[in-house]
Amino acid sequence: MKALVMGRGPGHNHEDHVLRTNTMVWLPSFLHGGTSSLVSTLTTFPIYKIVFRQQFHSTVVSQAIGQLRKEGFLKLYRGVVPPLLMKTLNGTLLFGIHDTFLHCLSSITNPCGVIPLSTLPAVAGLGTGMVEALVFTPFERVQNVLQNGGNDRSLPTLRSVLARLRAERLGSGYYRAFIPILARNSLGSCIYFGLKDPISAALREKGLPPMASSFLSGMVISSMAINLPLYPLSVLVVNMQAGVVGEAAGVRGSWKALWEGQLKRSIPLLYRGGSLVILRSCISWGITTALYDRHSAH
Repeated sequence: MKALVMGRGPGHNHEDHVLRTNTMVWLPSFLHGGTSSLVSTLTTFPIYKIVFRQQFHSTVVSQAIGQLRKEGFLKLYRGVVPPLLMKTLNGTLLFGIHDTFLHCLSSITNPCGVIPLSTLPAVAGLGTGMVEALVFTPFERVQNVLQNGGNDRSLPTLRSVLARLRAERLGSGYYRAFIPILARNSLGSCIYFGLKDPISAALREKGLPPMASSFLSGMVISSMAINLPLYPLSVLVVNMQAGVVGEAAGVRGSWKALWEGQLKRSIPLLYRGGSLVILRSCISWGITTALYDRHSAH
């Protein structure tokens, strides 16, 4: 999952937050979210490179690490620009988008009691994931093309990749694999927003400090509740987006070719690299969640 979201700090009552009408107080969180996402992306990008090699080339961890070591430090951060931009924009925009949806939903549904207040964050998260897919699919497409070593000769630079994708139709160019990305991001954001605050509150009741409860909440939800069940969608996206030759086979055709061909109908092969996805997610979203909650508590 590529895009997750944040919740409130420990000092806020849930219903007070949902019914908050002055959204201007949340403007500093745009900058805060973007900065924390930028730092976490730079920190965890080498792990992403290893995960990509496992997902696309079906290599084991030791082989992937050996390949990256042989390629050198400069090649290690090849392709970092798209995810850096994507994650920074993601961290900057998602707070505001979710709060906007939450405010609109509470204004519309609260007088009528159509949707329980406790479910509004999850519903707003569903909409946030849809917006995220629309905005960030092109970034993910460029990133996956750059990470595919088979494109090094024909598309050696970011500029050449952008020029090639511009020449394609949207469905086979920038927005290839949009449907699985839409499903993954919408479900992931819905789960995250729906579970983050209850888990964080439960951990605080156990006596954990606010920062620790926020960190653990982000770790548990992003890794176990989102990345593991939605990991097959991420593998499908990588394999659909990494190539630039020919038309996309479609979601069903791409999955069939991946499952019966490269994966040989093997669940262990499908989840190869999953442990590193959990590690990267734990680090990045644990830090980002803790920082955001600390900011929003003041």
